[in-house]
Amino acid sequence: MPPKWKRAAAMETAGGDAAPPPQQQRRNKSSAANKGKKGGASGGGGGGRWPPVKPKKDLQVNRLKGTHLLTVPNFFTSAEAKAFVDIAENIGFTHHGSLGPLKGEAYRDNDRISVTDPLLAQTIWESGINKIFEDISISGKVATSLNPNIRLYRYTEGQRFGRHIDESVDLGDGSRTLYTLLIYLSGKGSAKESSGQALVGGETVFYDHRGGVVAEVAPVQGLALLHLHGAKCMLHEARVVKKNIKYVLRSDVVFA
Repeated sequence: MPPKWKRAAAMETAGGDAAPPPQQQRRNKSSAANKGKKGGASGGGGGGRWPPVKPKKDLQVNRLKGTHLLTVPNFFTSAEAKAFVDIAENIGFTHHGSLGPLKGEAYRDNDRISVTDPLLAQTIWESGINKIFEDISISGKVATSLNPNIRLYRYTEGQRFGRHIDESVDLGDGSRTLYTLLIYLSGKGSAKESSGQALVGGETVFYDHRGGVVAEVAPVQGLALLHLHGAKCMLHEARVVKKNIKYVLRSDVVFA
């Protein structure tokens, strides 16, 4: 949990909405969370709109600095990542903000699409995430699937997401989200990099309970980042994008 001097840091739910710290949740619901549930493109079922994601073999899983932070290079191919970006831009993003630290919420400024799509979640899960979690259990629970709530984020120049934690969500029937999944759709290795349109900034940075940097993950196209959320979530932020556009796909690993 964040230290007391970080009480203004908000939590992000598995629905991708900023919510106040636990002590404030008992008193009132976050207006930003309520707005977030309404904002952004949403809908059920993929309807064939999303690009195919091929199963990946021999994935390289890296554990960062002895923590529960995992990175998986080339989880999406460059073509897959670009296809998601193109479709997302065609759908259209909705701006997603917050009330800010003075109101008990992390600073947030980005654009978002949110869809409920069990088929897309299953496709991404079976393309290799399931194999990563074959030997991981938490309090007797094992990973079973991805949260069907898929979010796509866009950060343009000057946008960022301040220090916060991601909240675990009870999905019912004994299922609960316990890991965040981020897949960078732009960044180092993209075709735009060679054309002088490289992404600058937008790193995901994790902090310990004293505020020291534990890990800094720069966006690399196709890279998957997985980290514990809920009670054991590390304080983290998405640093400001200094040049060009950062795109990210977000879901959550469900345990039961």
